[in-house]
Amino acid sequence: MTSYFQASVPASAEADESAKVDLTIHGRRHPIRNVVSVLLCLLAVWAVYAIATNPRFQWDVVGQYMFDHRILHGLGMTLLLTVESSVIGVALGVIIAIMRLSPIPVLSVPAWLFAVFFRGTPLLVQIIFWYNLAALYPSLSIGIPGLAPFFHANANQLISPLTAGLLALGLNEGAYMSEIIRAGIIGVDRGQTEAGKALGMRPQRVLRRIVLPQAMRIIIPPMGNEIIGLLKGTSLVSVISVSELLFSAQIIYSQNLETIPLLIVASIWYLAATTVMSVGQYHLERHFGRGTGHPAPGFLEVWRNALTQAHARIRPTERVSS
Repeated sequence: MTSYFQASVPASAEADESAKVDLTIHGRRHPIRNVVSVLLCLLAVWAVYAIATNPRFQWDVVGQYMFDHRILHGLGMTLLLTVESSVIGVALGVIIAIMRLSPIPVLSVPAWLFAVFFRGTPLLVQIIFWYNLAALYPSLSIGIPGLAPFFHANANQLISPLTAGLLALGLNEGAYMSEIIRAGIIGVDRGQTEAGKALGMRPQRVLRRIVLPQAMRIIIPPMGNEIIGLLKGTSLVSVISVSELLFSAQIIYSQNLETIPLLIVASIWYLAATTVMSVGQYHLERHFGRGTGHPAPGFLEVWRNALTQAHARIRPTERVSS
């Protein structure tokens, strides 16, 4: 009778029953984790309530300056610096990464020295250095020695605060991007390159059509993190009076002495910008993760899985008895 009953039960029913039992065991074996989760939620609610009800934060002043035209102008300058520095950094990073991977020493050694120098010196020092370049070279000229220069300019006029900040951010970003891109290229199986060459493709075409598209799956996550860090790093150019977001907030609170509310305004805008960039990074990761067998789960999938697990932990016994 027992064997007949087991044979007559469909496989899907057995799988459902085993899943229910597994959920029950999973829920019963981790009471500490559930308690810690509840405590963390309560702590988060308490922190939000304490911050929202503290009059010293002056949320009315925060709301007053949230969309001030000076703050919005600074936000626009911050985004402009981020985009332009990212473009310079990615383009320079690709070139430096390819040079680093070259078997020719005259290409690989200078690329290595470039990465070592710009990664080994603080970004703030680089910004101040470029801003004071005129102290070393009062005038900048480009030409052939012994002939009239093709280009000549005064360094003080050519290297403005915005130009100095852009040079420092772009070159520094290029050094970090070169290592990220080089790691992505190395992460692609060498057999892919050999297969492309076997098909008669030139090395440049193999790199562009085979290697780089596969390397993007490795490159995108650290590159996204680096660009988000760059957006926050643009606040350093405030030391040379570039009117980005932090400098704009500093100008306002130096006049009205509302330091904390203006810093909160700047922080909210930085947080909003980095959140948008994180969402973009997520979609890029999901796009380049297609076909690998491990794509990033969608937001709806994440929420559905979380709700399913929460429901299984709250009522595990009832699910099995039903």
